[in-house]
Amino acid sequence: MRTDPPSRPARFRRPLAATAALALLGPVALARPGTLGAAALLAATATLTAVVALLPWPTQRITLGRAAAAAAGVSLLVDLLYPGPYRLPAFWLPFEWLALLGVLFRAIRRLPDRWAGPISALVGLATVVLPLRFALRTPQGGPAGPVFGVLCSLLPALGVAGVGLYLRVLDSRRERAVARARREQRLEVARGLHDFVAHEITGIVLEAQAGQLPGQEPEETTALLRRLEEAGLRALDSMDEMVGALRDPQSDQGDQGDQGDQGAAQGDQGTGATTRRLGLADLPELVARFGTTGGPRATVDLAPEAAGLLAAEAQATAYAVVLEALTNIRRHAPQATEVTVEVAPGPGGRAVRVTVADDGGPATRRPRLRRRPGSGGTGLAGLAARATAHGGTLSAGPRTPVGWRVTCELPGR
Repeated sequence: MRTDPPSRPARFRRPLAATAALALLGPVALARPGTLGAAALLAATATLTAVVALLPWPTQRITLGRAAAAAAGVSLLVDLLYPGPYRLPAFWLPFEWLALLGVLFRAIRRLPDRWAGPISALVGLATVVLPLRFALRTPQGGPAGPVFGVLCSLLPALGVAGVGLYLRVLDSRRERAVARARREQRLEVARGLHDFVAHEITGIVLEAQAGQLPGQEPEETTALLRRLEEAGLRALDSMDEMVGALRDPQSDQGDQGDQGDQGAAQGDQGTGATTRRLGLADLPELVARFGTTGGPRATVDLAPEAAGLLAAEAQATAYAVVLEALTNIRRHAPQATEVTVEVAPGPGGRAVRVTVADDGGPATRRPRLRRRPGSGGTGLAGLAARATAHGGTLSAGPRTPVGWRVTCELPGR
């Protein structure tokens, strides 16, 4: 439900509403003895409408919708049942009319979608017909007076309604943009956790398991501990980047960058600062680090012209594909002895094809692009969606005669 924001103007609304109430109720004391009741009724109606227009809502259990409906309903009842002389409404009518315009504006802009239409229509009706309280009771006035009064009230009401509706549309667009930015930020954090932190933790687990084997030489143990320290520091750097993005007060307003496994891939977060994204040029370091963890021998064949074909975001997606494929090899193909990473121009030289293949591992243990809900293994599915967003494709399947292959093709810029 929409509410008035706690801005500085809202803090002055209560004193302003009290001042308006005193100003409208004060003239009742000057009314003639025979018209005191009618004057009090008109003053109370105008005061109620002014208070609804000025006070911040909700107040305790009274919402803006209830207050606006009550003000409009009371105004319409007074129009129908006013018992006093016809000249008396002329004093309070302009104040009540202006207050109804304010209520109409707030109702259109702030009420929830379910109630905005009906309550705004009720307030608009009370605003338009308010001049009839005076015009219909004027003796020998004829039909011209009421028609002219309604028309003079209708045009400003339409203008206020149009402005309120326009601002409501702007508010809705801004809310959707903020929600979309927050969703993108959550997706980026999830990608960072899955792509980079999980990759490093998987390596730490495998290294720790290898360290438990008997017969370890002191040099091997020292090298193992060094690799564990480096992987842990890289995971911590990635976590620091993600926490920094979440703590950034302006990160909801900007494009969300890809998280780096070494803490250097945070993108533009709406503050104007940019950092390097991990791309194809970083693949040799990634593959070399993978090959030093005691797993299969890993090689990379990177065509020099491939990097120039892809934009920075597409290169980050290609890097994430290789990282996910290497992580899956660690998890699901411990018996593999050789891993090859190939990056080359695709057919026609207008695209880039990234292939990650290994020489062993039962295919039944490999993650598929489609899995049952809640069964996990969403890494390749998420990368397939990212590749599709760039106009590319991603596929994974058994390799002939044995092994597994992941292929991603991304169009050039």
